[in-house]
Order: sequence, then structure tokens, then C-alpha cells
Amino acid sequence: MEIILYVLLGIAIGVFIGRFLLRKLLKGQEVSAQNKVKKILKEAENNAEILKKNKLLEAKEKFLQLKAEHEQEINSKNNAISQRENSIKQKEQSLNQKLENANRKEQELENLRKNLEKQTEIALKKQEEVDLLKEQHVQQLETIVGLSAEEAKNQLMETLKEEARSKAMAQIKDIVDDAKLTAAKEAKKVVIQTIQRTATEAAIENTVSIFNIENDEIKGRVIGREGRNIRALEAATGIEIIVDDTPEAIILSGFDPVRREIARLALHRLVTDGRIHPARIEEVVAKTKKQIEEEIVEIGERTVIDLGIHGLHPELIRMVGRMRYRSSYGQNLLQHSREVANFCATMAAELGLNVKLAKRAGLLHDIGKVPDDNPELPHAILGMQLAEKYKEHPDVCNAIGAHHDEIEMTSLISPIVQACDAISGARPGARREVVESYIKRLKELESLALSYPGVEKTFAIQAGRELRVVVESERVTDAQAEILAADISNRIQTEMTYPGQIKVTVIRETRSVSYAK
Repeated sequence: MEIILYVLLGIAIGVFIGRFLLRKLLKGQEVSAQNKVKKILKEAENNAEILKKNKLLEAKEKFLQLKAEHEQEINSKNNAISQRENSIKQKEQSLNQKLENANRKEQELENLRKNLEKQTEIALKKQEEVDLLKEQHVQQLETIVGLSAEEAKNQLMETLKEEARSKAMAQIKDIVDDAKLTAAKEAKKVVIQTIQRTATEAAIENTVSIFNIENDEIKGRVIGREGRNIRALEAATGIEIIVDDTPEAIILSGFDPVRREIARLALHRLVTDGRIHPARIEEVVAKTKKQIEEEIVEIGERTVIDLGIHGLHPELIRMVGRMRYRSSYGQNLLQHSREVANFCATMAAELGLNVKLAKRAGLLHDIGKVPDDNPELPHAILGMQLAEKYKEHPDVCNAIGAHHDEIEMTSLISPIVQACDAISGARPGARREVVESYIKRLKELESLALSYPGVEKTFAIQAGRELRVVVESERVTDAQAEILAADISNRIQTEMTYPGQIKVTVIRETRSVSYAK
């Protein structure tokens, strides 16, 4: 029993001690929790204060930025408004000035109108006075003659009619006789006027073209190893390539100007590209042929447009373009046909015939010289057949076929085309490219000598084999003249390419002049 009491007492004491400890523990935790809450609240207040300050700073910065942008926008608008105001002021000033000018001109016109009205009134008054004087004069004449004005007029008219009739008959006879004598003279006058009013330009073509090169090293590349490049080029173009001692030039020889032009352009492309071998040569020649065909059509179209000819068949236009690469007795066929067309138009206008048909016949009169195939027919007959094939006017066809008297002339245009073809004629001449390069070399020779101080004049003579240099005697002495001749000779040797040799002659002349008074 005592044990049970001790146990119960122990339990009671344990419960009491446990409650005491529990209360103490709870009280300590409450104090700690309060401290933590206070600490958290304090930190939250601090953070809120910092955040508040940051937000205020950001708001201030944003406000300042918006304010600056607003001020900038306002300044920009103010500047634009100022510019517009200035522009409006300038326009207003210009308008005011124009208005003043208009008012001044209006006042001047008004004054001029008033002056004209006054002069008109004066002229009318004078006309009335003249009419009155004329009437009085007629009355006096009627009184003196004893006839009225109408009767006198009728008698005078009858007398004049008889006199005019007799004179007219005599004049008609004289005119007929004079016309017979001057018919040939007038025809020659029409031809001369036609020649004078049409500008001619002789384009010389022959069987040789010149391909200029920068230096003679390119000749070796064109020839190729064992001549394979030049053989491939000749086989592809049908043109003979002549590489000789001619300085800085390769000669292309062949009777067909189209093939020569293809060879020249192909050679230019090959030299520019630098790749020269048989396969490349065939490729470039094929491309060049295509380009030439396109260029032929373009030349034909440009020619008919320049001459104002419309409705020409495309095949005839292509043949007109091919004329550019054909020559007739040394004269370019296209240039010859253009001349004949202009001659025909001028002569037809002088004679009162159809100018358009005449110009068309003049352009197409030699079309038979440029077909793709060459049948055994005269070119006039072949050209007429081509014109008929492509539905040209019968007068044009007859003019083409009859311009060398192969057929009978049935149109007035036909003799005009024949005459103009003879007028244009053929103008053979020297090779154009060679002459140009020769003249260029002579000019370079003279310019080289003129570059020295004291040189007054230079003359390249004897086809460029001698250069005469005239110096100023006051600036160049005899000894300096000898040195100058040697310097010019050395410079010609180093800077120029030329056949043979060039003689340099320096002339120093002193003249003394005096006048007897």
C-alpha cells in the first residue's frame, strides 16, 4: 500500500515537475517567437523603406527622361514650325513680287491698249479723208473725160485683155521653146541639189582587217605550240591569220567581212581572257557567231528606224543588217544603200513623186548581194525576187530589178533609183585601220619631241621616217641642239615601236630683222 502511495506521489510530483518545465519551455519559446517576429517586422520595414526609396528614384529618373524627350519633341516641332513659317514668308514675298510684276505688266498693257485705240481712231479719220479725196478726184476725172468711172474701167479692161492675150501667146511660144532647151539643164539641177543636200560618208572596206595588240608577246600566245592555236582559229573562222613583223598588229585576211569580224571579235575575247587553246577557241568563235547574228538584226532594225521605213519583213531587215559586213567596189554596202535611199527621197520630193516608196526602193536596191546562199543570178534580179517573196510594193520590186537594166522599167521610181545608185557610186580607198594607226604613230612622234623645253615646232615627214624639230634660238644653243637630237633619238628607241629607222633633225635658226623708215 505504501508502495502504491509512493508511486502515486512520484507520479504526482513528476506531473507537477513536467507541467512546470512545460510552462517554462512554452514561455521561453513565446519570448523567442516574439523576438523573431519583431526582428522580421523590423527587417520588413527596412526593406520596405529601401524599396520605397528605389521606386521613388526610378520614378524620378523616368520623369526626367520623359521630360527631356518631351522638351526635345517640342524643340523639333518648334524648329519645323519655324522652317515652315520661313518658307511661307518666302513664298509670300515671291507671290507679292509676282503680283507686283503682274500689276505692272497689266498697267503697261492698258497703256498700250489706250495708245492703240488712239492710233486706230487717227488712222480711221485719215482713211475717211483719203476716201473723200479719192471720190473728189474721180469726179474731177469724170468731168474732164466725159465718161463715168465704170465706163472707163470697162474700156480699159477690154484694151488690156486684147494686149494680154497677144502677149500671152507670144510668151507661151517662148516658154515652150525655152523648156525644150532647158529641160536637160533642170534635170541636172535636180541631181546637183540632191547631191548637195545629202551628206555622204565613204566607209572603206576591203579584204583585210587589222587587230591591234599591246605588245608582240601576245603573238606567240596566238600562234601557240607548233602553231596549233592559229590553225584552230583559221579552221573555226575560215580566215587567214597573218602574224608577221608588223609592230603591235595581227592581220586578218579574207574576202568575207562577216567572217573577218567574227575572227577579230573572237581574237579580242581570247587575248583579253588569256586562255588560248583549241577547245577555248571553238567555244569563243561559236559565241561570237551568235553575237554577230544578233548584231546584224539590231543594225537592220536601227537602219530602218533611222530612215523612217515601216512594215519591212523581218528577213529583209536581217539582210539590211548583213549589208554592214559587205562591200561594193571598196564601199560599205549598208552605207551605200543608206546614201541611195536618202538620194532617192530627195529626188522624189523634188519631182513630186512618192517619197516613202522611193526611199524604200533605194534601201533595198542591192538586197540581192547579201543572201545566205548565192544562186547564179544577177543581184538585181535576185533582189527583185526577194522583194516579191516578202510582199513589197510592185513599184519597189520593179525599181530593184531594173536598176541595172536587167528588166524593163515600168515605174517612175525605177530611173530615180538607177540614177541615185550611179551618183552614190563606189569609193575605193586605202585600208582604214592601217591609216588610223599610222596617223596615231606620227602624232605620238611629234608629241614626244614637243615635250622637251625650247622646242617650238615638230614635223614628222617622209611617212614618219624623219622627224624635224625646230627649236627657239634664244633658249637652245648649238651644243644643246646636238644633245637634244641624241636625247630624242634615244627616247624614240625606248618608247616607240616603228619599222625601219627614224632620222631626227634639230633645226636652230637665228634671224635678225630691222626696218628702214
